[in-house]
Amino acid sequence: MQSSLVSRCFLLSLSCLLGLTACTSGAKSAGSASAGAPVIGVSIQNREAQFYQDMEAGMKREAKKYGYIVNVVDASRDNAKQQSQVEDFLSQNVAAIVITPYDSQAIGSAIVEANAAHVPVFTADIASASKQGSVVAHIASDNVQGGGAAAQLICRAAAGAPGQVAILDEPEVTSVQDRVRGFTQTLKQLCPQVKIVADIDGGGERAKSSAAAEDILQSHPHLTAIFGINDDAALGAAKAVQASNHTAKIAIVGYDADAEARAAIAQGAMYGDAIQHPELIGIKTIDAIHAYLQKQPVPAKIAVPVGTFTR
Repeated sequence: MQSSLVSRCFLLSLSCLLGLTACTSGAKSAGSASAGAPVIGVSIQNREAQFYQDMEAGMKREAKKYGYIVNVVDASRDNAKQQSQVEDFLSQNVAAIVITPYDSQAIGSAIVEANAAHVPVFTADIASASKQGSVVAHIASDNVQGGGAAAQLICRAAAGAPGQVAILDEPEVTSVQDRVRGFTQTLKQLCPQVKIVADIDGGGERAKSSAAAEDILQSHPHLTAIFGINDDAALGAAKAVQASNHTAKIAIVGYDADAEARAAIAQGAMYGDAIQHPELIGIKTIDAIHAYLQKQPVPAKIAVPVGTFTR
């Protein structure tokens, strides 16, 4: 009888233990399911820029629709930091990575690491120019067309008269290369009487672009127009023009049409802007990732049209 009692106690203990294990396993499973939303890692080269804030908002809004989590980090215009961020994403087992490269050439090594880990990489706004690594898709404004839109504004301002235009450039950035190419081509087609007399690297930064514009104004006293490859470049040029003793009206055209540039256009300090749609770029980026994760075909390039903004 004592042996029978011990046996019953053993079986009861074993039953409780198995039940506890099953409950624990079930709790872990439920926790994994609730925390199982795919994470998309996004490294933005300069999160302080309004353009990228709008792009991020578009990504997060669209991701919510699909049930994804978007983890956005700021590379702060530092290639080494951006490389490290990609490595962090890989250690976190993200479902996909989005990069707006600070250095279009150097980013290739980080993309190679993601490829080796079988994590899909997408670029937004700025493409990778590296021969290393494979990107699923690049989502950006049609910058060749956008550069052409900026040239149209310069030609409209010239109103058929001859003129001289300077470009405040950022030549190492792939999207800017496309803008300048579209600008140059369209200018030759629509108003060949307006000549490009200077193409200076302003770094896409306001202070540097302002200093470059000051030099251009001294070297080219008959300048009639300036094309800034982004709004910081254009606003820097506007500051330099206002501080100069240049008597002729200079038509300044920027690119992005952020709130400050729109105000400058309304006040007459700038002539106009090529206007991008960063929120739509963000939306289309998430759509492309979702299609890829669903094993649907994704175009290698997804272009978002650029418009114009004037007073």
